[in-house]
Amino acid sequence: MDNIRTGWICGLIGVAIFSGSLPATRVAVGTFDPLFLTALRATLAAVPAAALLLLLRQTRPERTDIPSLLTVALGVVVGFPLLTALALRHVSSAHSIIFIALLPLATALFGVLRAGERPRPAFWLPAVTGSVLVAGFALFTDPAASWAGDLLMCAAVIICGLGYAEGGKLSRKLGGWQVICWALALSLPVTLPAALLLRPDSFTGTGAPAWTSLAYVSLFSMLIGFVFWYRGLALGGIARVSQLQLLQPFMGLILAASLLGEDVSWPMAAVSLAVVTCVAAARKLA
Repeated sequence: MDNIRTGWICGLIGVAIFSGSLPATRVAVGTFDPLFLTALRATLAAVPAAALLLLLRQTRPERTDIPSLLTVALGVVVGFPLLTALALRHVSSAHSIIFIALLPLATALFGVLRAGERPRPAFWLPAVTGSVLVAGFALFTDPAASWAGDLLMCAAVIICGLGYAEGGKLSRKLGGWQVICWALALSLPVTLPAALLLRPDSFTGTGAPAWTSLAYVSLFSMLIGFVFWYRGLALGGIARVSQLQLLQPFMGLILAASLLGEDVSWPMAAVSLAVVTCVAAARKLA
């Protein structure tokens, strides 16, 4: 029971950290190019990650673990940060947070594909209902949004779900924090040259909000949040702890409204609540 309780606490801390990712990214892409931002945040996170692995003398992953680690890197180190950064040039962070309500479902779906889980047929009814709600919201409720932003957010949720499921499975073998650290370290030979190649000619005029947001998405969203998140999954169980993701849309909307002054309309809140209900039902029926 102590491990399960610790897993819940770690998972909740991880979700709270992730909740600030989209609002912070929204601020950062106002100054930095999305490609440069993605490469730089991964590079900045990889440095302390590699140092931790060296200082604590962690055993290198086996060769058979490399494909899974590369999948984690593709999903959460490169794919999700890049796609959300591109999306947030078209939509507000409050709008994008609605799509995050589907992330627990995406993780469960990849659990079926990657871990061989077999949900009952009833599982798919709330799953499809939640998807239809999000699609309807994106198409008809928010005229200020764009097709490009919505499609990018859908792709981001899919690839992040893959990274979460693969990392959760691998964390049982390598350990919670080791998974994200190895994924970041493996990405460094690509992200560091990319950051150097894509850097702007000058940082003149880059204000404190942009630097603060960059620091947050690099150290907290990319590294510290995953240390807690994957540890929570390993200790408390993937199925149980992943339900904490249902709190992320509400936390994110609060941050978008309070820190960025974005408008959180009642349809946004209503759709978030409805999708969370659908995902919770899908989890229970899984």
